[in-house]
Amino acid sequence: MLPNTGKLAGCTLFITGASRGIGKAIALKAAKDGANIVIAAKTAEPHPTLPGTIYTAAAEIEAAGGKALPCIVNVREEQQIINAVEKAVKTFGGIDILVNNASAISLTGTLETETKKVNLMMDVNVRGTYLTSKTCLPHLRKSRNPHILNLSPPMNLNPMWFKNHCAYTISKYGMSMCVLGMAEEFRGEVAVNALWPKTAIHTAAMDMLGGSGIEKQCRKTDILADAAYCILTKPKSFTGNFIIDEVLLREEGVKDFDVYAIAPGHPLMPDFFLDVEADMTAMKQEGYGRESTVNAESAPASPLSPVAETFRVIQGAMSEEYVRTTQGVFQFELSGDEGGTWYIDLKTKGGSAGFGKPPVTADVVMSMSSADFVKMFTGKLKPTLAFMSGKLRIKGNMALAIKLEKMLTQLNSKL
Repeated sequence: MLPNTGKLAGCTLFITGASRGIGKAIALKAAKDGANIVIAAKTAEPHPTLPGTIYTAAAEIEAAGGKALPCIVNVREEQQIINAVEKAVKTFGGIDILVNNASAISLTGTLETETKKVNLMMDVNVRGTYLTSKTCLPHLRKSRNPHILNLSPPMNLNPMWFKNHCAYTISKYGMSMCVLGMAEEFRGEVAVNALWPKTAIHTAAMDMLGGSGIEKQCRKTDILADAAYCILTKPKSFTGNFIIDEVLLREEGVKDFDVYAIAPGHPLMPDFFLDVEADMTAMKQEGYGRESTVNAESAPASPLSPVAETFRVIQGAMSEEYVRTTQGVFQFELSGDEGGTWYIDLKTKGGSAGFGKPPVTADVVMSMSSADFVKMFTGKLKPTLAFMSGKLRIKGNMALAIKLEKMLTQLNSKL
């Protein structure tokens, strides 16, 4: 953990989406220095499923040693941004730091994304970030060491990060383009940087996307709070950077990253927009075709192809317990050798698996190559990684897809 230095004492931070998650974690880290925090977020009344309001966050900030100003701000409404900025300046005498953290997400393909969802992501992520920056900038320019920090990724133009959720990617890269443009436009006056996590971070949003059990593959919000603190205490000449939390903290001398893990020692899920080196090496090694040529003659001829063999094992491993705990029907659309439609029914009594369409409508449809399918079911490719790297497309119930991952872990011993 990065110790506080007191450098943000008396500084005023305007943080969007600070009522929970990453925004609140950054606020609490600054509060320990005695900073003033403007909580610019939507949640004034308790939300049925999400934790925290601007008022509960304010109480936590005050308890941590900071001063809090809760403001109801939906960044889609320009007037609400203007009012909150005016109130902040009136209350604390200025604004030193803006953290554009508010964000909307929908990991859906072009045809599955409703127009209102497209509008939401463009309005909150791109337009909201742009307008909040625009409104704060005249005040930031008067500060001794002003910073804008956007929670957005490095702009990786690998098509893999666009093909499964084009609208979301456009909206997040829009935030990153604000960094690119404004850092240059206000160079020497205001520092403008982007921060993005190397791994998935456990927040309420992550729970909604990933379902229960996902948190073991995540880090706590503390790692982003520490990285943000480190950036915001640097001089304003530190600008135009796209920072990855772990990379920066290693440079700052942090060695123990287990403190940030929800389940220390458990494999971590890489975050979106970052090409995973480990995955790349695996792909490169396959490219040499070693495995396929070695011992081809001496290998016993398998009576069943790999995919059919996998389904035979799954069918054999079916149990009432799996059916009872899963309650889902999975359909697989496989491409390449032995392509076609296969299914696993873990809803109907007794369960079944095999070639063709499932006996009842599928809850989840997964599309991938048959080679990756076999890898996934033999533990050589993690479903989460397959999904995040674009090898696996999932339509339907995401939480059920996560359940399948748990079942795979138990099955791997048999395969």
